[in-house]
Amino acid sequence: MNILEAIVEQKKAELARLPKRTVTVADLTAALAKRASRRDFIAALRRPKAGSIALIAEVKKASPSAGVICPDFDPVRIAQEYEAAGASCLSVLTDERFFQGSLNHLKQIRTAVKLPLLRKDFVIDERQFLETVEWGADAILLIVAILTDAQLKHFHSLASDAGLAALVEVHDETELERALAIDARLIGINNRDLKTFNVDLGTTERLAKRASARGGDALQSRILVAESGIRKRADVERLARCGARAILVGESLMEQGNIQAKAKELLGC
Repeated sequence: MNILEAIVEQKKAELARLPKRTVTVADLTAALAKRASRRDFIAALRRPKAGSIALIAEVKKASPSAGVICPDFDPVRIAQEYEAAGASCLSVLTDERFFQGSLNHLKQIRTAVKLPLLRKDFVIDERQFLETVEWGADAILLIVAILTDAQLKHFHSLASDAGLAALVEVHDETELERALAIDARLIGINNRDLKTFNVDLGTTERLAKRASARGGDALQSRILVAESGIRKRADVERLARCGARAILVGESLMEQGNIQAKAKELLGC
């Protein structure tokens, strides 16, 4: 069993402890309506706060590949530093077992910053959508590799129809074709293979070229987000040249003693 399979099995066990229910667009719309204000995740990526590429900065304590990344972990302080540095959006890890995240981190961060928030987790069930909204996120991650075609289409429609942004994450050509088949407008290209955890920035270059060739009239409305392995300004420039309009960065920011300085370096500010 690879790491991704182990994570999904753990997620199934966690979900088995929750009450069974069906989550509808109306449920999500009602939950979103309870908020004082709406934060538009996609609009924020179209208008970077700093530099020419949008930064989705990740609040991340640990990972299966790197272990504990930030021993002195204060999610609220980190989120505030990201906001001050010019991040356009934040990604918040909520998986507890493998990433030492928490839904409570999401709630705490929402009250402390004004940026749109992505819930970063392994979504395989409708009930996680309602959690995502109730705990404060504006966007949800859909990992193509762990979803069937039917799940992917249903989950993407559920989010889109309710007004919740969906970042559809792909790792190879087959997964990209599946994302394009549901007309995903926000596509994350993960340079890390979630089965082996090897990283290759060439993944974004290869898949961005394929997406561009398939783009047609939809290309201008689609946002490609490069994820993982982004450690220096030259990496950002390389990814921007191939069509990435946003980057999602966690480890290289969290490892630094000065988060703001590293964020500004990546953004070229």
